[in-house]
Amino acid sequence: MNNQIDPKDPRFKIANREALIGIGLVIFNFIWWFGFAYGLGSAPVEEYSYVFGMPAWFFYSCVLGFVVMVILVIIMVKCFFKEVDFDVEEEDHT
Repeated sequence: MNNQIDPKDPRFKIANREALIGIGLVIFNFIWWFGFAYGLGSAPVEEYSYVFGMPAWFFYSCVLGFVVMVILVIIMVKCFFKEVDFDVEEEDHT
């Protein structure tokens, strides 16, 4: 039984692509959060606008940002991620 991993295994290509999608989502989430939190939140408190009783910067960066990220992750998983079999396939070398 040979337990070595073949780097040409197509599962690596799929895993790398899915990892890059995940990194892209993290970067997008950080930019979204940072942009709204520090973009809208850098004004004096007296000038804040409010959404549902929360400062707009907090609502857009944390509440709406969470909802947007959940939707994006669901879309990415359903459309771009593939089911991968983790079982090692035994090749018959007879």
